[in-house]
Formats: sequence, structure tokens, C-alpha cells
Amino acid sequence: MSFVLTNLSINMAPKTSTQYEEIREKRKRQIMNVAIELFASNGFSNTSISQIAAKAKISKGLMYNYYSSKDDLLKAIFDKGFGEMFEMFDPNKDGVLTRDEFIAFIEVSFDLMEQQRDFYKLYFALMMQPPVWKKLKIEMYEIIGPVIKLMMDYYQSKGVENPEMEAVLMGALLDGVGFNFVFNPEMFPLENLKKLIIERFV
Repeated sequence: MSFVLTNLSINMAPKTSTQYEEIREKRKRQIMNVAIELFASNGFSNTSISQIAAKAKISKGLMYNYYSSKDDLLKAIFDKGFGEMFEMFDPNKDGVLTRDEFIAFIEVSFDLMEQQRDFYKLYFALMMQPPVWKKLKIEMYEIIGPVIKLMMDYYQSKGVENPEMEAVLMGALLDGVGFNFVFNPEMFPLENLKKLIIERFV
């Protein structure tokens, strides 16, 4: 009996602020994962907060404790998704992109295409929905702009004739590979393409 009471008192002990934050972050990730799945399969406009809450097994009211709206949730998904990718771009944040850092970025990009296909499926689907893409376009350019600038500086240091177009081409190339892999993975050999891109463009 004393053992049971001891366990109860441990379980009922007040949680620390760190524990609350861990629980909150875990729940936010859960909601994001469910939202990515539903947005990717049903479309952003056809998915409601109620559907996300039901699949995440939380109340609709509680959803708003984590995200103020569906648009807010979508922006959080993209911040997290591209944050993971671009974290490897100039990882020491010295403003200079080295060849090794460039290669590491491409490798991480390809790994994420395989590991997070639903996220990339959502990304490409939203690009073809102007009203929805408009909500994200400015924020996306804020994220991607510094990356393109670092690529331009890298190509300029290598003596490339038109570093701006080379950087834009690299971005479009990665998008194109991702698009084709997401929607037709059996016919798109990522590993071989990754090696070819590194050989030709880095």
C-alpha cells in the first residue's frame, strides 16, 4: 500500500517548466505531423482544424493553444521543414560557403526528400495553388534569399561567368529532383542523381 501511495505522489508531483515545455513541443510536433499528412493527401483548403484535431486526438479548442489558425500551422510546418534543410547550409554561420558545406547541404536535401516525402508532396502541391502559395511566398523568399546569395558568392569565387543564374539553376534543379521523386519515386534514382549534381555543379 505504501508503495502505491509513493508512486501516486511521484506521478502527481507538479511538473517543472522544462517538463511543460517538453510536453508542449511534443504535442506541437504531433499536430504538425498530422497536418502534413492531411494537407498532403486532402489538400490545404479541404482540411479543417476539426479534422486535424480529431486525427491528433485532441479537442479543437486545445488546438488553438498551439496554433492560432490553420494558416499559422501551415507557416510553422514550412519553418520547421526548411529550417531542418537550411541548417546545414553554412553550418558555422561565417557567411562563407565551402565546397564541403555545399556537398553536405545537397546530401541532407536528398536525405530529407526520402525521409519526409509528405512534407515535400505538400510543398509542391501548394506551389501550384496560387491563393495558398501567396500566404507563404514572402516568408519562403525570406528563408531562401540568403541561401541563394551564399550560392552566388560560392560560384563567383569559382570564377563562374554568371553566378546568379548558376545559383538559381541549382535551386530549380533541387526542386525538380524533389518534385519528380515525390510523385514518381520508382523511376527516380536519387543516389545516382545526387552524385551527378555534386560532380557537375559543386
